[in-house]
Amino acid sequence: QVELVESGGGLVQPGGSLRLSCAALTSGFRYYVVGWYRQAPGNLREVVATETPAGGTSYADSVKGRFTISRDHLKNTVFLQMNDLKPADTAVYYCTAYDPRIPVRDDYWGQGTQVTVSS
Repeated sequence: QVELVESGGGLVQPGGSLRLSCAALTSGFRYYVVGWYRQAPGNLREVVATETPAGGTSYADSVKGRFTISRDHLKNTVFLQMNDLKPADTAVYYCTAYDPRIPVRDDYWGQGTQVTVSS
């Protein structure tokens, strides 16, 4: 079992920045694929960004050039730096992770953190 604890959400004006953090309470986290998803009211949960253990990243088209996913292996923490935020970025953001070494994929999720972009 992997526990993911998120922090860093809040209210920000359009054009502002926030950094989300996701601390993993487990060993071997450096071998996990990690990602951030978001879900706005009335919408399906969508992927925002992912990072492989080797450091390869991918982003949703809507956030490319504005968001950056990264991680600190020593602290077992994943970050999502969000710049130039727009009202359309308003959503609950979830951290997720899974171990690709295990034959049957088992995804772990954080509790979610609210991001609201509004003037």
